Amino acid sequence: MIDQKVPDKKLVYTVTIPIRWGDMDAMGHVNNTVYFRYMEQARIEWLTMLGCLPDEKGNGPVIVNAHCTFKRPLKYPDQVEVCTYIGDAGRSSFETIQEMRSVGDGYALYAEGGAKVVWVDAQTQKSTALPDAIKQKLTELKSAAKPQRRLRTV
Repeated sequence: MIDQKVPDKKLVYTVTIPIRWGDMDAMGHVNNTVYFRYMEQARIEWLTMLGCLPDEKGNGPVIVNAHCTFKRPLKYPDQVEVCTYIGDAGRSSFETIQEMRSVGDGYALYAEGGAKVVWVDAQTQKSTALPDAIKQKLTELKSAAKPQRRLRTV
């Protein structure tokens, strides 16, 4: 499915995360806040692999907004596959788009969301240009053919 807000998105990372009993709420399905944790976990793993961490001055990636559309409720026991996509990089930011799919339900789409990542100057607390090395890696990933895939066992 093509995201209308980011039509030129590129799959860059996929991880499978086990749904834990404690992820559920009183309604018997995964609590809405946990979907954001799944997206965060996948995003942080991918950013770490990319080397997109704060530099020696503390400048680094900050999330300025996050969103999620819940399609169907995830439930324990299952695993959720989180697919992370990126759009084009701007001067100081890039979009991450994520899909959450139920492994036990044939990888059916259960939720989709994402976050805008902005590179921030730690001293001024304002956006600053993405480092050239990060921008280059994002450009390379957009042109790469194969995403990175990882299975988490917790």
